[in-house]
Amino acid sequence: MKTPTRRSPPHGAPVPLDDQLCYAVYSAGIAIQRAYKPLLDELGLTYPQYLVLNVLWEEDRQNVGAIASQLALESSTLTPLLKRLESAGLVHRARNPDNERQVVVALTDKGRALRVKSGCLGNALLSASGQTPRELGVLNADVRRLRDAIYENIGGWTLADE
Repeated sequence: MKTPTRRSPPHGAPVPLDDQLCYAVYSAGIAIQRAYKPLLDELGLTYPQYLVLNVLWEEDRQNVGAIASQLALESSTLTPLLKRLESAGLVHRARNPDNERQVVVALTDKGRALRVKSGCLGNALLSASGQTPRELGVLNADVRRLRDAIYENIGGWTLADE
């Protein structure tokens, strides 16, 4: 079977999607989220909620701005996620007594317990990808290096200036 030959796009035209790194990374992210979805559904979480909990599992009791910064999200995008997590009994939000303008988010016992249950997500990715832990680790390091290099050249990780 003959492999199709790719032609270069006309001058000034976009590169075909399959040849764009940004599309490969974007669509891989969607594929990973689809692999996680059945497990997240069992946990009662969306993928963005899972990311917020991951930030809190690493360091509990953080203000909304700190969580938003780690996830490269606007605080206004994060607030509805936090409200849903609070309604589910996974986090508690309270004003910082030392700075009333800040809202501090803390895990509840139920939120902390979910950490152990969510460990199955890594195994789901290994199974769905057919990759070894080492291969995925190398890929993760490469993608993080790319992300960090891009942010370094566009002025940083945070979206606060936008």
